[in-house]
Amino acid sequence: MSDNKEITKEYANDDMTVFWKPNACIHSKKCWKGLLQVFNPQNRPWVNMEGATTNRIKKQIDECPSGALSYKMKNEPENASKEIEVKCMQNGPLMVMGDVHITNSDGTIEKRAKVTAFCRCGASSNKPFCDGKHNDVNFVG
Repeated sequence: MSDNKEITKEYANDDMTVFWKPNACIHSKKCWKGLLQVFNPQNRPWVNMEGATTNRIKKQIDECPSGALSYKMKNEPENASKEIEVKCMQNGPLMVMGDVHITNSDGTIEKRAKVTAFCRCGASSNKPFCDGKHNDVNFVG
């Protein structure tokens, strides 16, 4: 199990810190297709925090279907209560926005922060999470 070491990269500006977990990324391309000035996979580092306003970066991160991208505002209290929002994406995953604890069928517990995409099509290789396979199987729902 130590092969699944969680890697988290951090990028910051004066207002916020962006976190990227490459092992959680499903490569939906929403980040760079929506805000190439900040999220450019051709650049190193690939996240340029000076490429857009903090609010615009937040908006784009909120579109991340896997939760691989998340953020924390520098003025946000550590234990700030957040409302959970659930969106059923057309022909795609069930998106849960907010911090959640997930109890897997084997009893293990995971904590996911900001955004979690749950599979609705049944084709994911990473159940219960979405891995983008709904596009491959032409899921409608």
